[in-house]
Amino acid sequence: MSKSNKDEIILKGIAASPGVAQGLVYHLLQVEIEIPSYYIDDDKKQFERDRLEKALLETRRQITTVRNEIADKLGEDEARIFDAHLLVLEDNALIDETMHELDSSNLNIEFCYHKAASRYIDAFVHIDDEYLKERVSDLRDVTKRVLENLVGETKILNSSHTEGKVIVSTDLTPSDAATIGKSKVGGIATNLGSRNSHAIIMARSLDIPAVIGLHDITDRVQSDDYVLINGYDGILIINPSESSLERYGKIKREKESIERVYKDERKLAAISIDGHSISILANIDGSEDFNSIKDLGSRGVGLFRTESIFLRDNKFPSEEDQFQIYRKVVEAYNDSFVIIRTIDLGGDKIMQTDFFEHKEENPFMGFRAIRFCLEHTNIFKDQLRAILRASVFGNIKIMYPFINDKEELIAANNILDEAKDELRTRGVSFNEHILVGSMIELPSAVFCADDLAEHCSFFSIGTNDLIQYILAVDRVNDKVSHIYKPNHPAVLRAIKIILDAGKNKNIPVGVCGEMAGDPLFVPLLFGMGVNELSMTANAIPQVNYIIRNIKYSDAVKLAGKVLNMNNANEIFKLLMHFYSSNIESLINASIDHDNK
Repeated sequence: MSKSNKDEIILKGIAASPGVAQGLVYHLLQVEIEIPSYYIDDDKKQFERDRLEKALLETRRQITTVRNEIADKLGEDEARIFDAHLLVLEDNALIDETMHELDSSNLNIEFCYHKAASRYIDAFVHIDDEYLKERVSDLRDVTKRVLENLVGETKILNSSHTEGKVIVSTDLTPSDAATIGKSKVGGIATNLGSRNSHAIIMARSLDIPAVIGLHDITDRVQSDDYVLINGYDGILIINPSESSLERYGKIKREKESIERVYKDERKLAAISIDGHSISILANIDGSEDFNSIKDLGSRGVGLFRTESIFLRDNKFPSEEDQFQIYRKVVEAYNDSFVIIRTIDLGGDKIMQTDFFEHKEENPFMGFRAIRFCLEHTNIFKDQLRAILRASVFGNIKIMYPFINDKEELIAANNILDEAKDELRTRGVSFNEHILVGSMIELPSAVFCADDLAEHCSFFSIGTNDLIQYILAVDRVNDKVSHIYKPNHPAVLRAIKIILDAGKNKNIPVGVCGEMAGDPLFVPLLFGMGVNELSMTANAIPQVNYIIRNIKYSDAVKLAGKVLNMNNANEIFKLLMHFYSSNIESLINASIDHDNK
């Protein structure tokens, strides 16, 4: 029996949290707070400052309460999401700007705070970087709380009304997600959102299916609508038909069975049927739960994105602060190794400082990554010394991003030598034989790979940027994103050149872009001779399963065929055929065996 007499409507968004859910809509309206504006006499300004101080204290109390509730329910790692909120609350730059606005405008404190916070948010909202999108959500959440406390309004999501329903909203703040976590929400669907926002991270922790980026879902559904969401593929169906409910119920059962198959082997070594191994590693930014990542089967860290440390507080952390972070990470992986990428600031990862005051017309090809470090050597050496100091606590490797030629690589190594000398002068221990690698993500680096291999100990291919630069495609531009093809012959031939250079100089080559975790490309990269695959942690069980259930000899044959092809679509078809005949059939057989 159908849930509604209304017509079925199918919408496509972004898969954010896996799972299938269905239920009535709960419309979470996010009404903007009305901010009053009125003149303040000079003798009343201290009163306004005191009001802000009280509001900040009350907001701190509220956030701490939510944090403790999440710690009790989900554990300390999930609760740390709200530590970021407390840091936003203590941002002296935002408070100073608010006070400056009060002194210059003579307007009430909530108006001044709102104006200052809006400038902060506007500075981040248009930057295409997942971490910064997450920070925008944090800023909005915290500043909204402060303004509610200043204005005297509090809008709290009523968790008793959400059980079994699908939350539909423009976006979700972490505070909303924390409240949702107290009840048995069916699913989440939003107009906007980021897969790495704190709210979506929490949804995944709570096993709540979520689809984001639906643009106008809040306008297309009403509270009496029944919806179905598929968080695996980013599908939302309004008023699903009986056949859709039956089909997606079957998909849900199949997906859950497949995930169990992957997880059964996640801790076994990634060794092919015929005995060839490859290292399966994780990409991290340092804020993750390391135990859960290792539990997924990670054998180490192939990419530690350190710029998140800088962007998190919008300042350059001290050597000591960085050392403590790097030490914590390497100690968590004391049975393996951690590749720390030096800061990749610039491009779409801009700090609001004088260093990036000049707006570049094409920042992706501008003053970024190693170029920034080679000019601001003091900042670079702070990081290098911190990494070196942490190297005595485990196996750390250093990797430079955006290397263009051997001159840049040599210059970076010279600065590393200076950092070593400074630590020796201070009597500080470090690993004298720490390995240094180069990220290969520029076409120039591809064709100079033989030269680069003379001055480093390993390569890591950053396929995301490499594909963009080879094909001249902005992969986040909807008009040209269809041209972004990892299976393009030029891309695969470039990877082959890098692998050959590594083999000739006897240095390992890894891949740390999205291709590394793509099930279609894993057998191809394996057969081409890649030594390490580093990916988002959730992809590790599936990749590990693929490696364990194919023959290396078959992967080598696949690579040989692909590298002799000159049509991207035909390459894609061949990769699809290999996956379906070698992996899908095996998974289906495993599921059938378990169901008997």
